[in-house]
Amino acid sequence: MFLPVTAASIINAGMMFIYYGSELFPGSSGLAENIGIMFAGNRTPEMLAQEHAYHTKMAAFKASAQDVQESSGWTLWSQVQVVIVLLFLAFFALGFDVSVVSICAGAVLMVIASYKRQHYDPRPDTTEYDAEGNPIPPKKLYDMNGNEIEPEEEELVTESETTITEVDYGLLMLFIGQFLLIGSFDDTGVPQAFFSKTMGGCADQMTSVPCVYWFVMIVTILSNVASNVPVCQMLAATFPFATPYDWMQVSFSATIAGNLTMLGSAANMIVAFQAAKVGDRTFTSERHAPFGIPSTLISLYAGTFLLSMVHFSPECSIKLGNCPEE
Repeated sequence: MFLPVTAASIINAGMMFIYYGSELFPGSSGLAENIGIMFAGNRTPEMLAQEHAYHTKMAAFKASAQDVQESSGWTLWSQVQVVIVLLFLAFFALGFDVSVVSICAGAVLMVIASYKRQHYDPRPDTTEYDAEGNPIPPKKLYDMNGNEIEPEEEELVTESETTITEVDYGLLMLFIGQFLLIGSFDDTGVPQAFFSKTMGGCADQMTSVPCVYWFVMIVTILSNVASNVPVCQMLAATFPFATPYDWMQVSFSATIAGNLTMLGSAANMIVAFQAAKVGDRTFTSERHAPFGIPSTLISLYAGTFLLSMVHFSPECSIKLGNCPEE
């Protein structure tokens, strides 16, 4: 998998610099100047203006903020998170169950984030302002006996309340609906009939050359109709006796397919939703397609070719008993 992933990364990086060059290097005159910016530290007047505006904004922010400490390097919390992630990767490489390791790592990270938020993070500023920008005095609160509650005696917001308000319920319902739809759809037998019809004579040898090139295209199209993760779930039920090499091709093509359109991957939708929340609605299907379609197709077939030429996964199914005895 190393060779196809590396090739796809190089192709995507090159396409990104070509398509988004004007945004990544504002004021650049072409490829030669872009290379000079990346490797020689050159700057265009437009880039210098943007950097000056950024540093001016940060200086003004630090001057107005109170109790701001200069930070150099990573914070303690970032270092702890990196250590936990490295431990997760180490346990995964040692062969521990990935589900158990993932749940444990996630639980530890959640506890650390909760402790940090409650005891170290600054309290959010809840001051309200009127139309003229003047602060509005806080409302007075009273207990059951009619005694005024001082601001410092207000009940703290619990971690559960904070977590519940941060859940993106729209996105969560989208994922739930996808998996329910795919699970129900697979029980109808339509996916099996669809693959048998579309693959034709390649139905029994989907990952053999040249059938594999048509197979990965079918996986790519389905991934952009129902998203790549639900499609992999559907394929697991459709082809229960697939070989490890078959799943290597499926995993590579489904992953690359996520770049074709906005619906191809959950990550695309998450980024689009989060960007829209802060007012950035430029990440759209129309803007993504001119870059996503050509880069995905080139990466897909270049990686599939490399994976079919060089791989170490068995091409036999243990469930069918057609693997040679060791």
